[in-house]
Amino acid sequence: MNAPEKAPLLAQSASGAGAESASPDLNELMQTLGVQARAASALMAKAHSASKNAALRALARRLREHTTELQASNALDLERAQASGLSEPMVDRLKLTPKILETVALGCEQLAAMPDIIGEISGLTQQPSGIRVGQMRVPLGVFGMIYESRPNVTIEAASLSIKSGNACILRGGSEAIESNKALARLVHAALAEAGLPADAVQLVPTTDRAAVGRLIAMPDYVDVIIPRGGRSLIERVSREAKVPVIKHLDGNCHTYVDAPCDIDMAVTVADNAKTQKYSPCNASEGLLVARDVAREFLPRIGAVYAAKGVEMRCDAEAQSILASVQNAKVTTASEQDWYTEYLAPIISVKVVDGLDEAIAHINRYGSHHTDAILTTDHVHAQRFLREVDSASVMVNASTRFADGFEYGLGAEIGISTDKFHARGPVGLAGLTSLKWVVLGQGEIRT
Repeated sequence: MNAPEKAPLLAQSASGAGAESASPDLNELMQTLGVQARAASALMAKAHSASKNAALRALARRLREHTTELQASNALDLERAQASGLSEPMVDRLKLTPKILETVALGCEQLAAMPDIIGEISGLTQQPSGIRVGQMRVPLGVFGMIYESRPNVTIEAASLSIKSGNACILRGGSEAIESNKALARLVHAALAEAGLPADAVQLVPTTDRAAVGRLIAMPDYVDVIIPRGGRSLIERVSREAKVPVIKHLDGNCHTYVDAPCDIDMAVTVADNAKTQKYSPCNASEGLLVARDVAREFLPRIGAVYAAKGVEMRCDAEAQSILASVQNAKVTTASEQDWYTEYLAPIISVKVVDGLDEAIAHINRYGSHHTDAILTTDHVHAQRFLREVDSASVMVNASTRFADGFEYGLGAEIGISTDKFHARGPVGLAGLTSLKWVVLGQGEIRT
């Protein structure tokens, strides 16, 4: 691969994982990353749209050109993960298949084709004093990204950072270190090709866990932290960070089958929402079924899940209806099951009285990520959209669509279940802020 001239930090050797306090060398490394990111952010904030778009197109091209080399690096991570006994869903998240690489390459090109929102002024209004007041879209500055498993996040974060005029410091999981280093080299090469600073995207080159503690405690250099991973990681970052955090803790998503509904459609969508892929945070973990359609719908979806080896953890009524389904793995749900994000071929199933109970269940047990209603009743659909307190709410569609690429954002840096600043898939706009601008012609206040 054609590495850029300046990528010195990636040449450093990784230290062992598991250290809990930062060594002097690690402190120096993180300080250097912070200084370089802050300097690069100033250059990125004033970079021309043409240069940012050129970098994104160059990155897409390089991802396609170097697929073989990327998969070779990825194979090292996969081999180590399997040898260490990492669970199958986590190993699946590690894979850089040609399809995944093509998807992130398309995301780069989609971002390049999008309008540049940096510098846009909106809401400009004339005031009685004569001044005109509006708001300008500006980059956040420097964001730190901490993520696990999926190395494609390296490209999603880098591409969004470039388009939004930010700089970023990326700390991927130790299980994906070789894949992330290989991807970061391509990012640096693309930035250099476009005449942009290579330090605009930096990868923490060590697996030392103490690096996370340093990254989330550098307010002089980092403006926001975005953790993307398991609940323990996000809880730790939220607890210890000294800078603002954009986060979601888990993805306990639901599909509610309403009465009335199109049963054929409901079976197709409920199947896809659970089984299209088990490991993503937007896969449905809970299935709620209105009592009036339960005896028609549940045996049909139960047969589909049984054929695919999906365990159904049910309330008593659902369990009774599903008992006749051949080869179905049906067990009794505990209270904890209603809260659980499985990331596995397991789904909780509950029969509810109707829309009111479904909404109450989702708002109580869900993680405010993504929830869907399958219905032919327009009034029910509108109530569900208004009353379910989640970042994405869907009508007659699979929860698997809750994704920045599917939403036309080009890519996403994560899915936020927070209510301030950014909510749902965090794309280009979520990595920017608004500042007030005032345009005058010599007006003074009296």
